[in-house]
Amino acid sequence: MIRFDAVRKSYPNGTTAVDNLSLELAEGGITVLVGPSGCGKTTTLRMINRMVEPTSGTVSLRGRDIREVNAPELRRGIGYVIQHAGLFPHRTILDNIATVPLLLGWGKKKARSRAAELLELVGLPADMAKRYPNQLSGGQQQRVGVARALGADPPVLLMDEPFSAVDPIVRAELQAEFIRLQKELHKTIVFVTHDIDEAIKLGDNIAVFRTGGKLAQFDTPERLLADPADDFVADFVGQDRGIRRLSFVDAAELPLRDGPVLPASSSVAEARAADAPWVLVVDEDRRPLGWVAAAGLPDTGTLADAPLTPLGHTFSLVGDSARAALDSALLSPARLAIAVDARGAVAGVADAHEVSTTAATAKRTAETTAAEATAAEPAESETTAAESAESEPAAAEPTESEATAAEPAESEATEPAPAVEKSAPADSRGGGER
Repeated sequence: MIRFDAVRKSYPNGTTAVDNLSLELAEGGITVLVGPSGCGKTTTLRMINRMVEPTSGTVSLRGRDIREVNAPELRRGIGYVIQHAGLFPHRTILDNIATVPLLLGWGKKKARSRAAELLELVGLPADMAKRYPNQLSGGQQQRVGVARALGADPPVLLMDEPFSAVDPIVRAELQAEFIRLQKELHKTIVFVTHDIDEAIKLGDNIAVFRTGGKLAQFDTPERLLADPADDFVADFVGQDRGIRRLSFVDAAELPLRDGPVLPASSSVAEARAADAPWVLVVDEDRRPLGWVAAAGLPDTGTLADAPLTPLGHTFSLVGDSARAALDSALLSPARLAIAVDARGAVAGVADAHEVSTTAATAKRTAETTAAEATAAEPAESETTAAESAESEPAAAEPTESEATAAEPAESEATEPAPAVEKSAPADSRGGGER
């Protein structure tokens, strides 16, 4: 879909932002560009929509050199989301979202109808349509920025640290919403971040850049954590990469045991008979209520009379990972992770050792299976590639009906000249060079 061939970007003062980059980004997937400040990840992103022109090399989109396409026309076919959303303050939310369809010649009624659909798609209520950007929270503005980028259904979406300017709670909500949208829309997304946890959570593939604009490693999140290319990548990913790898083990694979789980109607005598330091108290539907320490049990009565200690948190067998289970165990006063099913009922418990041991075994099994599958693929892959080269000499150019951009008017009016580009501050949380 998007291909970089020996791409280099350097400036007259001798600064090299991107150095000999060769990279192919898969269609319909999320590729995350990550690295320290000044490593060239934003420059790489901006070369895709020609906001930055490469010094040498070729950037192609669906087999066509993007230099063959008029820059404004190219940008209308590529959605663009930036930090702080970059909304037009004098336009209503609905008109902000309708910007690109109107530029493409859609009628006002059709453009606004599409904007209303997108407002709902990104999870905002219809009554926000007539508001202005300064009447929305930061998280709501970022949702509008995403909606505007999707205005005319572009095949490609560029996102430059779109969630870095909001608080952690809102950021987690936006990430979850982003994952939901991608499952529905299947866009080709290039996402820049300085946060390795965000990269692992969102990316199908991750490109790690080192200072000087060199590509250090391009891999899936799982392989990046399992097998860093060198010490730089290992240090950047972090010393806790073993814990991060638990994110790729399904919680449903963990073995659970019954443990000391009793309904609130159970007698104190039954709780003592469990012979455990902690008892998990549940309601009549087996939903967890809290832990009770054996030492704090009343002399008589039922567990409903006992003082309960908060659970910490549970983990779900539907959708959660082994990392969530480990976190549940570590935060539990009883040091036991509580697994719940789709109804929220307790399915069992596991301690941190059981979680980590099982996860490690699952990972080794998955890696062995993947290695065997890879070893069996080369001959078939080479044949397929050769056949593809003969039958499909060139990829089709995106049609005009696919075109859109999140910031067309702003981008076209403010395309940076090299003199401006080279003097931008290397701030990993701002809009400058990375």
